[in-house]
Amino acid sequence: MDLQQLCQSVIEIARSAGDFIKHEAQHFDRSKVEMKGFNNLVSYVDKQAEDQLVNDLRKALPEAGFITEEETATERSDKYNWIIDPLDGTTNFTHGLHHFAVSIGLMEGEEMVLGVIYNPMHDECFYATKGNGAFLNGKQIKVSEAPALKDSLIATGFPYYDFDRTQQYLQVLGSFMATSHGVRRIGSAALDLAYVAAGRFEGFFEYNLNAWDVAAGVVIVKEAGGKLSKFTQDGDYIFGREIVASNGNIHTEMLQTIAQHWKSSEA
Repeated sequence: MDLQQLCQSVIEIARSAGDFIKHEAQHFDRSKVEMKGFNNLVSYVDKQAEDQLVNDLRKALPEAGFITEEETATERSDKYNWIIDPLDGTTNFTHGLHHFAVSIGLMEGEEMVLGVIYNPMHDECFYATKGNGAFLNGKQIKVSEAPALKDSLIATGFPYYDFDRTQQYLQVLGSFMATSHGVRRIGSAALDLAYVAAGRFEGFFEYNLNAWDVAAGVVIVKEAGGKLSKFTQDGDYIFGREIVASNGNIHTEMLQTIAQHWKSSEA
């Protein structure tokens, strides 16, 4: 398979879905928001965008299965699986905050090999394929060279429905606030990862995530020279519901900062 050629097709697919989302964002009616659970929002925009993505990706790679947020397609393949979030940052979208993205990742076996993240409101398309580098709108990107946490800007995501570990999280957050240039929470894990890859953030951490939140970004961060793990060095950070991404230089410091306050749910 020619991953680079496939990636160009996926970029066009992401841009097409993004055009639909951008159009709907201009006149979205918040009364059309549905609740999948407490603070877990979905709209017809998510669902229609996912329908479009699934149909187009089926044509691009017919043998691939799907792991999707809105469960438009649930069949899985032994070899290839698309992991997609049609609108990462739905809460931002529904409130008119233009920071959200289409996120498409391709997994071969247990490894992510292709990722595309497209922010339609800023027309920024981040993408990467295994072994071929990471790019933003055709220009190669690399992680920041900041050498230490004290030189770094960190991104995170706040708890929004499961508050059992809020105190631990706030302690971790406080430590990062006191030892870095600051912490940002802008509401899209996919874009947080893309921004680490592009050197805008030095690090990102979050828990209670799903595979479709991070799958595409994992490839892009790796190919930009970054490092990824769970809150400890070991474990599956795609399906393991927590992730740390960094420029590599500050990864150990990030893990040490988290470990000061965070007791693993697996302990």
